[in-house]
Amino acid sequence: MTLPGLLDTEAIRKDFPILDRTVHDGHKLVYLDNAATSQKPRQVLDAMSDYNERHNANVHRGVHVLAEEATALYEGARDKVAGFINAPSRDEVVFTKNASESLNLVANMLGWADEPYKVEHDTEIVITEMEHHSNIVPWQLLSQRTGAKLKWFGLTDDGRLDLSAVDEVITEKTKVVSFTLVSNIMGTINPVDAIVRRAQEVGALVVVDASQAAPHMVLDVQAIQADFVAFTGHKMCGPTGIGVLWGRQELLDDLPPFLGGGEMIETVTMHASTYAPAPHKFEAGTPPIAQAVGLGAAVDYLSAIGMDRIQEHEHALTAYAVSKLSQIPDLRFIGPTTAEDRGAAISFTLGDIHPHDVGQVLDEQGIAVRVGHHCARPVCLRYGIPATTRASFYLYSTPAEVDALAEGVEHVRNFFA
Repeated sequence: MTLPGLLDTEAIRKDFPILDRTVHDGHKLVYLDNAATSQKPRQVLDAMSDYNERHNANVHRGVHVLAEEATALYEGARDKVAGFINAPSRDEVVFTKNASESLNLVANMLGWADEPYKVEHDTEIVITEMEHHSNIVPWQLLSQRTGAKLKWFGLTDDGRLDLSAVDEVITEKTKVVSFTLVSNIMGTINPVDAIVRRAQEVGALVVVDASQAAPHMVLDVQAIQADFVAFTGHKMCGPTGIGVLWGRQELLDDLPPFLGGGEMIETVTMHASTYAPAPHKFEAGTPPIAQAVGLGAAVDYLSAIGMDRIQEHEHALTAYAVSKLSQIPDLRFIGPTTAEDRGAAISFTLGDIHPHDVGQVLDEQGIAVRVGHHCARPVCLRYGIPATTRASFYLYSTPAEVDALAEGVEHVRNFFA
């Protein structure tokens, strides 16, 4: 089937060796778990293999050939990421091991900071009810340590943020507002402008979890006007073990480091230490060098296709999936029920059938989806469900795979009838 706006998936899928797999007695793999982890093209696999086979060494300070090559590749990846997100400076790109570490880094910096950034007992932290646990737990920990009050925006019945009381939630006491750009469980794209505008009115810092945005749409850190943006490599055709924290230069310069050790220092004595400038101030120890090289290759790959084209492809595919799945009796979407203003993740329940059973029967047909609360348990509590089944698409997903999903869900429904 051909849909307007689709990419040439036949050509793209040739770059992804794993998509040729068959599972469970010859079923062709239908991989619809991209919101958890995307697959990697040959270009990324080759870049990491070449690094390990020909250039492996520790970065910075080394004067031998391999060290200089490794450093150039590692710092070259930083340049690529900076360009990918339109960062004003490469020095605003901090490499971490994942988005969770990036968000923890910010929470800890603000807990240890001096005024005017310090989070303490008479201040407030604002998050939302749709956050991934990685953007809930660090702020809970900071609240517990400092005595700051943790507040959040609730959800509407259709999976949107309830901003009707935005002025009461974000107040003069608010020090930081942290929220996801795109929900990992419901696919909701949040209204960044309205939240950032109110946060700026009261002088609060804005932290954006872009883990589900960076792989799927143009991410311009200057345009969204946040203070920090976090995302991860393994959801955007890159390897696991590499994440990114972008932060405004003046904040990175002023705020204290989270981890101490080699590389992040300027001078060390037995009495005190001074720190290297950002980004190295926040990259203690040997960094994920091969993973950064892989992320740089993933950025090259995605950029060559075009993030606007990837988003258009996924929008068309998601609209088709919503249309197909909505025809199945007893299927209930959790989150937006239209393809507008949403990303490429669709969560649903199927009558009284437990999502784990749905996922297991689909797996037997070769269809890989995610089941559970997707590290977003407050969402499941809000809608009174134990878990959901989530299908999530990417640049290599096809209408035929949507058809297979719909047919598979019908099979599940009949199986448990």
